[in-house]
Amino acid sequence: MYAASVRVWDGSACRRVHEATLRLLADVGVDVRYPEGVGLFAELGAHVDGVRVRLSAELIEEALRTAPRSWTLRSRGRDDTVDLSDGPSYYGTGSDCLYTRDLASGERRRVRLADVESMAALSEKLPNIDFVMSMGLPEDAPHAIDDLAPVAAMMAGTRKPLIVAPRDGEVLDAMVEMADACGEAASFAIYAMPSPPLMHDRDALSKLVRCAELEIPLIYAPAPSQGSTAPRSVSAAVLVGNAEVLSGLVLHQYVRPGAPFVYGAGAGAMDLRTALDPYVVPEGFLAQQLGCDMAHHYGLPSFNYAACADSKCLDEQWAAEAALTTVTGAFSGATLLHDVGYLESGLQSSHESIVFGDELAGWTRAYMREAKVDDDALALDEIAAVGPGGNHLARKYTRRHGHDYWRPEAIDHNVYDRWESAGARTLGDRLRQRVAELVAAPRDFSLEQTVWEKVEAILAAVAAERTT
Repeated sequence: MYAASVRVWDGSACRRVHEATLRLLADVGVDVRYPEGVGLFAELGAHVDGVRVRLSAELIEEALRTAPRSWTLRSRGRDDTVDLSDGPSYYGTGSDCLYTRDLASGERRRVRLADVESMAALSEKLPNIDFVMSMGLPEDAPHAIDDLAPVAAMMAGTRKPLIVAPRDGEVLDAMVEMADACGEAASFAIYAMPSPPLMHDRDALSKLVRCAELEIPLIYAPAPSQGSTAPRSVSAAVLVGNAEVLSGLVLHQYVRPGAPFVYGAGAGAMDLRTALDPYVVPEGFLAQQLGCDMAHHYGLPSFNYAACADSKCLDEQWAAEAALTTVTGAFSGATLLHDVGYLESGLQSSHESIVFGDELAGWTRAYMREAKVDDDALALDEIAAVGPGGNHLARKYTRRHGHDYWRPEAIDHNVYDRWESAGARTLGDRLRQRVAELVAAPRDFSLEQTVWEKVEAILAAVAAERTT
């Protein structure tokens, strides 16, 4: 297939990083701050000394052997699915922002449950948003179910597959029940993170274990930061992340060989001037590219970033960063490209940034498409028929392929006079109008009342259990 792609580490480099990972996990190991996890590692044959767990190369190779290379994530009542394999790329929103931009006033404020549902309903209408995450930690969610209530809000707004980050693994059975009530139990994946450097805690491993038992796809995404929780080296940060992911994979595949697992490619680069971890820095995205190179080397589906920004508002920096990260994310070849629409280094979301992210994803998909060299694509007969000095405007070939090309909704391609006569609107103006139109139009989907009542009953049962 002739299509754009980027690989930084070739097979030789990936093998060297893998061998370094094997040495790291055998000699240094990881800390497991979860007694049940320590016990499971001991059962599977790891060397356990207190909370320190060391893994042999044989255990890691066996886990890589049994991990599936493909798994289907279904929707709830739509025809589209997400193929969790090392090949296609899918775009989706992100989770756990504290703030959002108010639709009416444009002001930055705390996220509410209504925002989660509204952004999910917006994503349902967008053709290049393939999966949905909550885009917020709603301040009005009841504390006892603050991880389940956003899931219910997403299910009320969209049928697309979900990626969810609950507190721990104990609530996953309820999530399966909710998804089943809404039309498809196998319509969500779970996002979990080890604790850099080289640690696994209860929250992460309880999700990992229960996902394996229930065969819910698990995304295990590290977040070492160059200069703080990893050495100030892009390659070393990827090595730390690779060790965290593979050690998690060993336990995951021991619990249930063949359970679906997605390789997370997360890595950051601390700004030593501010002690913050910005999202959009070249060293961070290079590390994530290298993480995807390792996932490709293993043949595993992967998880990376796209269309996110460090900008605090919808300004020129935001547009540039969103575009840069969409293209670099696409080049990585990751299976799941998430955090589409993030602002403020993962603290803020907005409807406008999701719509722009959808447009950018459409641009990159058009760019990344296969450039065929068959007879129809080369169109030698068509070129000869028109000949020197002719044009192809009125040709059947042009009409036949006219809709093959990407067409923008928010990006302007008019000449100056037409742009001016249409109101001289900026990108921000056009996005606000586009969002207003999409939100005002009838929703593409709403849960039936009887289904919502089943979901509410599940929420109430979990709340009661957690408060007793």
